[in-house]
Amino acid sequence: MKSKLADVPVDRASTARGWVPGLLTLPVLAITFLACARIAPPPGAQPDSKPPSLIATRPESLEITPNFHGNVVFEFDEVISEGTAPSQGLGTSDLEKQILLSPSPNVPVVEWKRNRLEVHPKEGWKPNRVYRVELLPGIVDLVRNRLDSGKVITFTTGAPVPTDTLRGRAIDWVGQRLAAGAVIEANLQPDSLVYRAVADSNGLYLLTPVPKGSYRTYAALDANHNFRRDPREAWDSSSVLEDSARVPDLWIFPRDTVGPRIQGITANDTLSATITFSGPLDPYQRLDSTSARLVLLPDSTSVPVASLRSKILDDSLEQVARAARDTTRKTDTAVVSTPAKRPQPPPARPLPRGQRAVVIDTATARRLLATRPVPFDKLVLRPVEPFKRGSKYALIIRGARNMNRVAADARNGFEMPKAVEHPPTAASGDSTAARPDSVTRDSAGTVRPDSAHAVPPPSRP
Repeated sequence: MKSKLADVPVDRASTARGWVPGLLTLPVLAITFLACARIAPPPGAQPDSKPPSLIATRPESLEITPNFHGNVVFEFDEVISEGTAPSQGLGTSDLEKQILLSPSPNVPVVEWKRNRLEVHPKEGWKPNRVYRVELLPGIVDLVRNRLDSGKVITFTTGAPVPTDTLRGRAIDWVGQRLAAGAVIEANLQPDSLVYRAVADSNGLYLLTPVPKGSYRTYAALDANHNFRRDPREAWDSSSVLEDSARVPDLWIFPRDTVGPRIQGITANDTLSATITFSGPLDPYQRLDSTSARLVLLPDSTSVPVASLRSKILDDSLEQVARAARDTTRKTDTAVVSTPAKRPQPPPARPLPRGQRAVVIDTATARRLLATRPVPFDKLVLRPVEPFKRGSKYALIIRGARNMNRVAADARNGFEMPKAVEHPPTAASGDSTAARPDSVTRDSAGTVRPDSAHAVPPPSRP
């Protein structure tokens, strides 16, 4: 039987270009298939705004499964996003950052199976152990709808079912806020098995259920987001005895093993200089003028110091003194003062779909932070006599302690800038640069002694 295709005339030029009339070549088929494979809602359909839902987990929580060798499975009602990078066991992929597996010391193996996540420890499941696998909030679907809740699966490979609970709060002492997102490590004694959790937006954490026993509990600021307490990260810890559910508040601060160092000294004017340290100082330490030795270079002439205090305290005292001067200052009745407009907060950014707004308990934060002094890394030094312009100084702060209570003699130098030879005029926009340090003009233009410089130095203790 003669084929009808044989009757179709063939253009040799067309054949040389890779196609024949009436036929689709392989490249055309591939393009057509890819175009048809695009994931898109049908025309006229409402856009998907519902986040994925967790519909099943395996194994069941609080299940005893001796000789367990499979995967822990989180199953969703739709395909979830694999993220921007596949999981490689380094803890850097989006899905690896969604799983906390305890008490494994390694990054868990997380496998993406379209609508499932399958998890197992890199070293395999150990017998007679309690495992805790936590799915953190943040799973998204293919159109970026976000699941704003998590799930914890606790099961054993032969050990008794755990019944204990650990709860507490982490506070960022230096940052003066609740430690949202702090990594929590509960170290079971004497086995040294570490169970991990993440603090919520109010610094609260809950580990339940965990094996019965005594714990050493740590809270750390997870700077690199690897769910581990690294040596250079700020942390705090507390011991928790058996049958004690409540962990004392953990006040996180840097644990420097060397004493503080002066990072730099900046002359504010001829009457004060700001000293910046490499890290926060012990807020319980009282530093004063006797702690500082200031010398004029190059002959090392001793310069008397009137005061040495934290910048927080110095700013507060200067504000009080400034307010007292303002109440006695004569005002020009011809000048009408207009109240400054209160700055408006920037508009709030829209949240991702499915994500709820974070509510922070500011009243509790203020109450907790008020129970301890505020750490600081800046001191303000004020000499008895004004600094000499164009001169160099050397400074030693004796016995300064960091927050880890490690003391050292911190030293550095600075130079007082030279006087401006041709100061700009008032028309150039800087009306204060042309005035000597010892005089000030009031609103009427009258020159008078600068009362700011007439504040007597505080008495020495």
